[in-house]
Amino acid sequence: MTKKKLVTGMMIFLLLMFMLAISACSNNNHDQNGSNHQTSENSHSHSSSSGVVPKNLKLAKNPKYKVGSQAIIQADHMKGMKGATATIVGAYNTTAYAVSYTPTTSGERVTNHKWVIQEEIKNAGNKTLAPGTKVTIEADHMKGMKGAKATIDFSKKTTVYMVDYTPTTGGEVVRNHKWLDESEISPR
Repeated sequence: MTKKKLVTGMMIFLLLMFMLAISACSNNNHDQNGSNHQTSENSHSHSSSSGVVPKNLKLAKNPKYKVGSQAIIQADHMKGMKGATATIVGAYNTTAYAVSYTPTTSGERVTNHKWVIQEEIKNAGNKTLAPGTKVTIEADHMKGMKGAKATIDFSKKTTVYMVDYTPTTGGEVVRNHKWLDESEISPR
Protein backbone atom coordinates (compact mmCIF):
# COMPACT_ATOMS: atom_id res chain seq x y z
CA MET A 1 0.00 0.00 0.00
CA THR A 2 1.38 3.38 -0.93
CA LYS A 3 1.84 6.16 1.56
CA LYS A 4 -0.75 8.30 -0.28
CA LYS A 5 -3.42 5.55 -0.05
CA LEU A 6 -2.66 5.03 3.63
CA VAL A 7 -3.04 8.77 4.40
CA THR A 8 -6.26 8.93 2.36
CA GLY A 9 -7.63 5.88 4.18
CA MET A 10 -6.77 7.38 7.57
CA MET A 11 -8.44 10.69 6.63
CA ILE A 12 -11.63 8.88 5.57
CA PHE A 13 -11.58 6.84 8.79
CA LEU A 14 -11.15 10.00 10.93
CA LEU A 15 -13.91 11.78 9.01
CA LEU A 16 -16.30 8.85 9.58
CA MET A 17 -15.44 8.75 13.29
CA PHE A 18 -16.04 12.52 13.55
CA MET A 19 -19.43 12.17 11.83
CA LEU A 20 -20.42 9.31 14.14
CA ALA A 21 -19.46 11.36 17.20
CA ILE A 22 -21.52 14.33 16.04
CA SER A 23 -24.47 12.07 15.26
CA ALA A 24 -24.32 10.48 18.72
CA CYS A 25 -24.23 13.89 20.40
CA SER A 26 -27.17 15.24 18.43
CA ASN A 27 -29.29 12.17 19.26
CA ASN A 28 -28.99 12.54 23.06
CA ASN A 29 -32.31 12.86 24.92
CA HIS A 30 -34.55 12.29 21.91
CA ASP A 31 -37.74 10.27 22.15
CA GLN A 32 -38.85 7.54 19.76
CA ASN A 33 -40.19 10.15 17.34
CA GLY A 34 -37.01 12.25 17.28
CA SER A 35 -38.31 14.95 19.62
CA ASN A 36 -36.06 16.28 22.35
CA HIS A 37 -37.34 15.43 25.83
CA GLN A 38 -36.48 17.84 28.62
CA THR A 39 -37.17 17.51 32.29
CA SER A 40 -39.06 20.48 33.64
CA GLU A 41 -42.84 20.57 33.58
CA ASN A 42 -43.17 23.23 30.91
CA SER A 43 -40.30 22.26 28.63
CA HIS A 44 -41.28 18.90 27.11
CA SER A 45 -40.86 18.96 23.37
CA HIS A 46 -43.41 17.95 20.80
CA SER A 47 -43.94 14.38 19.72
CA SER A 48 -46.65 12.55 17.88
CA SER A 49 -47.97 9.17 18.95
CA SER A 50 -49.71 6.27 17.27
CA GLY A 51 -53.07 7.18 18.77
CA VAL A 52 -53.44 3.76 20.37
CA VAL A 53 -55.27 4.02 23.70
CA PRO A 54 -55.59 1.46 26.50
CA LYS A 55 -58.30 -1.05 25.61
CA ASN A 56 -60.20 -0.50 28.88
CA LEU A 57 -60.33 3.30 28.49
CA LYS A 58 -63.93 4.55 28.37
CA LEU A 59 -65.09 6.96 25.67
CA ALA A 60 -66.70 10.08 27.10
CA LYS A 61 -70.45 9.86 26.43
CA ASN A 62 -71.09 13.59 26.21
CA PRO A 63 -67.75 15.44 26.14
CA LYS A 64 -67.67 19.23 26.19
CA TYR A 65 -65.51 19.07 23.04
CA LYS A 66 -66.70 16.57 20.42
CA VAL A 67 -64.35 14.48 18.30
CA GLY A 68 -63.56 16.44 15.13
CA SER A 69 -64.24 19.85 16.74
CA GLN A 70 -61.58 22.46 17.34
CA ALA A 71 -60.53 24.21 20.53
CA ILE A 72 -57.74 26.44 21.78
CA ILE A 73 -55.08 24.87 24.01
CA GLN A 74 -54.55 26.75 27.28
CA ALA A 75 -51.96 24.33 28.70
CA ASP A 76 -48.27 25.00 28.36
CA HIS A 77 -46.96 21.46 28.90
CA MET A 78 -44.65 22.05 25.93
CA LYS A 79 -43.20 25.03 24.14
CA GLY A 80 -45.58 26.21 21.40
CA MET A 81 -48.61 24.46 22.87
CA LYS A 82 -50.39 27.35 24.62
CA GLY A 83 -52.63 29.20 22.17
CA ALA A 84 -52.43 26.52 19.47
CA THR A 85 -55.61 25.38 17.74
CA ALA A 86 -56.32 21.75 18.53
CA THR A 87 -58.47 19.27 16.66
CA ILE A 88 -60.08 16.81 19.06
CA VAL A 89 -59.14 13.23 18.13
CA GLY A 90 -60.55 11.44 21.20
CA ALA A 91 -62.37 12.18 24.47
CA TYR A 92 -62.29 9.78 27.44
CA ASN A 93 -63.52 9.71 31.04
CA THR A 94 -60.81 8.70 33.51
CA THR A 95 -58.60 9.83 36.36
CA ALA A 96 -55.60 11.83 35.21
CA TYR A 97 -52.39 11.99 37.24
CA ALA A 98 -49.48 14.37 37.39
CA VAL A 99 -46.44 12.20 38.10
CA SER A 100 -42.72 12.54 38.76
CA TYR A 101 -40.44 9.83 37.42
CA THR A 102 -36.93 8.99 36.34
CA PRO A 103 -36.84 7.72 32.74
CA THR A 104 -35.70 4.14 32.23
CA THR A 105 -33.16 5.57 29.78
CA SER A 106 -31.24 7.09 32.74
CA GLY A 107 -32.19 10.66 31.95
CA GLU A 108 -32.83 13.38 34.50
CA ARG A 109 -35.91 13.13 36.72
CA VAL A 110 -39.10 14.48 35.16
CA THR A 111 -41.28 16.32 37.66
CA ASN A 112 -45.00 17.02 37.57
CA HIS A 113 -45.54 15.41 34.15
CA LYS A 114 -49.12 15.95 32.97
CA TRP A 115 -50.83 13.55 32.26
CA VAL A 116 -50.68 9.82 32.82
CA ILE A 117 -54.13 8.28 33.12
CA GLN A 118 -55.44 5.51 35.40
CA GLU A 119 -55.36 2.98 32.56
CA GLU A 120 -51.65 3.69 31.92
CA ILE A 121 -50.52 2.76 35.43
CA LYS A 122 -49.58 -0.85 36.15
CA ASN A 123 -52.09 -2.61 38.45
CA ALA A 124 -53.84 0.68 39.24
CA GLY A 125 -57.28 -0.88 39.56
CA ASN A 126 -60.32 1.41 39.67
CA LYS A 127 -59.64 3.43 42.83
CA THR A 128 -58.00 6.84 42.62
CA LEU A 129 -54.38 6.66 43.76
CA ALA A 130 -53.31 9.04 46.54
CA PRO A 131 -50.50 11.59 46.18
CA GLY A 132 -47.19 9.99 47.13
CA THR A 133 -48.20 6.54 45.87
CA LYS A 134 -45.33 4.75 44.09
CA VAL A 135 -46.37 3.30 40.72
CA THR A 136 -45.01 1.87 37.47
CA ILE A 137 -45.95 3.72 34.28
CA GLU A 138 -47.16 1.71 31.29
CA ALA A 139 -47.61 4.72 29.01
CA ASP A 140 -45.00 5.40 26.34
CA HIS A 141 -45.71 9.08 25.61
CA MET A 142 -41.98 9.84 25.90
CA LYS A 143 -38.79 7.83 25.56
CA GLY A 144 -37.98 6.15 28.86
CA MET A 145 -41.48 6.51 30.29
CA LYS A 146 -42.75 2.94 29.81
CA GLY A 147 -41.72 0.86 32.82
CA ALA A 148 -40.47 3.86 34.79
CA LYS A 149 -41.06 4.03 38.53
CA ALA A 150 -43.08 7.12 39.41
CA THR A 151 -44.65 8.97 42.30
CA ILE A 152 -48.19 10.37 42.07
CA ASP A 153 -48.09 14.16 42.56
CA PHE A 154 -51.86 14.73 42.30
CA SER A 155 -54.92 13.47 40.46
CA LYS A 156 -58.24 14.60 39.07
CA LYS A 157 -61.30 12.81 37.71
CA THR A 158 -61.90 14.41 34.35
CA THR A 159 -62.42 14.06 30.64
CA VAL A 160 -59.07 13.83 28.89
CA TYR A 161 -58.59 14.65 25.24
CA MET A 162 -56.21 13.37 22.60
CA VAL A 163 -55.53 16.16 20.11
CA ASP A 164 -53.73 17.12 16.93
CA TYR A 165 -52.20 20.62 16.81
CA THR A 166 -49.58 22.73 15.10
CA PRO A 167 -47.22 24.38 17.60
CA THR A 168 -47.43 28.17 17.74
CA THR A 169 -43.64 28.13 17.36
CA GLY A 170 -43.99 26.45 13.96
CA GLY A 171 -43.00 23.02 12.83
CA GLU A 172 -44.89 19.87 11.98
CA VAL A 173 -48.35 18.96 13.21
CA VAL A 174 -48.24 17.03 16.49
CA ARG A 175 -50.62 14.11 16.08
CA ASN A 176 -52.46 12.20 18.82
CA HIS A 177 -50.99 14.21 21.71
CA LYS A 178 -51.90 12.52 25.00
CA TRP A 179 -53.44 14.08 27.17
CA LEU A 180 -55.15 17.39 27.78
CA ASP A 181 -57.54 17.82 30.68
CA GLU A 182 -60.87 19.48 29.87
CA SER A 183 -59.84 22.60 31.83
CA GLU A 184 -56.77 22.98 29.60
CA ILE A 185 -58.71 23.78 26.44
CA SER A 186 -61.25 26.44 25.61
CA PRO A 187 -63.78 27.02 22.82
CA ARG A 188 -62.45 28.31 19.54
